Amino acid sequence: MNANLYTLFRSRFPTDLDDCWIETADAHYYSWRDLERGSAKIANLLASLNLPSGSRIAAHVEKSPEALMLYLATVRAGFVYLPLNTAYRAAEISYFIENAAPAVVVCAPDNFGWVSQIAFKNNSGHVFTIDEPRNGRNSGSLLNRAAHLSDEFQTVHSDADDLAAILYTSGTTGRSKGAMLSHGNLAANIEVLHKVWDWQKGDVLLHALPLFHIHGLFVAAHGALMNGSKMIFLSKFDSDTVVRHLPRCTLFMGVPTYYVRLLSDAAFDRHACEKIRLFVSGSAPLLTETFESFKEHTGHTILERYGMSETGMLTSNPYDGTRKAGTVGPALPGVSVRVVSAEGHNCAVDEIGDIQVKGPNVFKGYWQMPEKTAEEFTDDGYFKTGDIGRLDNEGYISIVGRSKDLIISGGYNVYPKEIESVIDELPGVLESAVIGVAHPDFGEAVTAVIVARDGVDILEADIIASLKSKIANFKVPKRVYVVRELPRNTMGKVQKNLLREQFGTP
Repeated sequence: MNANLYTLFRSRFPTDLDDCWIETADAHYYSWRDLERGSAKIANLLASLNLPSGSRIAAHVEKSPEALMLYLATVRAGFVYLPLNTAYRAAEISYFIENAAPAVVVCAPDNFGWVSQIAFKNNSGHVFTIDEPRNGRNSGSLLNRAAHLSDEFQTVHSDADDLAAILYTSGTTGRSKGAMLSHGNLAANIEVLHKVWDWQKGDVLLHALPLFHIHGLFVAAHGALMNGSKMIFLSKFDSDTVVRHLPRCTLFMGVPTYYVRLLSDAAFDRHACEKIRLFVSGSAPLLTETFESFKEHTGHTILERYGMSETGMLTSNPYDGTRKAGTVGPALPGVSVRVVSAEGHNCAVDEIGDIQVKGPNVFKGYWQMPEKTAEEFTDDGYFKTGDIGRLDNEGYISIVGRSKDLIISGGYNVYPKEIESVIDELPGVLESAVIGVAHPDFGEAVTAVIVARDGVDILEADIIASLKSKIANFKVPKRVYVVRELPRNTMGKVQKNLLREQFGTP
């Protein structure tokens, strides 16, 4: 049996290959036959380069149907896909290319000059460009070279344990690590999600996420491929465009920022959501206020789930059943999730501890970091996620924060999420982030960074006074700062490392 991921997807294509696979925001259509033939041509090009087995194909490209074809062609040809955030600049790209040593680098035409210099300096043998072949633009050297090759390709045989992709972590504490994901990891995860989210015949996915991240590629795009479903493909999130296309779709996946922006769009109402059967949120915590406001505004309850680059999806609120605000649901079928104390004992119900996971979706390890890989797994094979959370009496997980964000003040453990939840309920507060900064007496001082609602003036003394009546004194921030917005990465996660740099003294 061929465990190549493309073989799984190909078995799920619709019977009529002329059905629409992707419709772009500007009404260009790609059929499933286009995908089959286009990925074959690119796979033939990659195969013609006589690359060593296991070669990495790095892609620093804008979102497009052609970019998705490049990914599928890479997998189909038996190579390893390396997606790179399009926001990365020269210093970052240098690190990834030096570390992963890709045999092929594909970039946007506008970036060819500086990307090719980095690639050739690090002995990458081939650099191609790719662009959407529309509106008079050059389609780039990759598609031009592939156009003359056969549109048939025998998908390479892969074992389940063979490497399919490397995803670099966000690197907020030190250098990014390359998480190695196998064909079996990716297949196991999407097969489970296909069942638990009840993908149905005729589903249409509105895809507004980037393709360099696990959410947009391995959850959203994989889900549509697994179901043989059409995607309406947006190059980026824009609330007006999303609202315009929602009435023709049945699924939408986004980060919390997307839902906040939709709620502030006057055109977004229940009518726009009439055909939607599932809204999914992930990649960053969803505020309870957003969860409740969305439900009241649309009648839909957002399904929040939890996953990581190293593991794919781990837990999910149920499709049929109670979706609890502030939780990411119970473990997915086949996945084992436990919360353990610092001593390694299983925590009691609602006791905070370290989240550890095990299952067929969990990655093979970090690229060229065997020692780090060994450190991150327990003796009985559980991966230490680095997240802190609790399990309730129904098995639902709540994420309290990252272990690196834990604040130890005066010998007491302080969990930022707990304080943030209280601050966010105060009048005039839009959102908050709590960090620890060095303090000569306490070791670390609890510090809050707050974004005020429009037109509201927030005073530090008022916030501190309010909190003293609500939480233990050792949890009350020593300082409160008000900012216009919190720094976030491209997936909406608050970058607390930047806040610690900015407010490094209490």
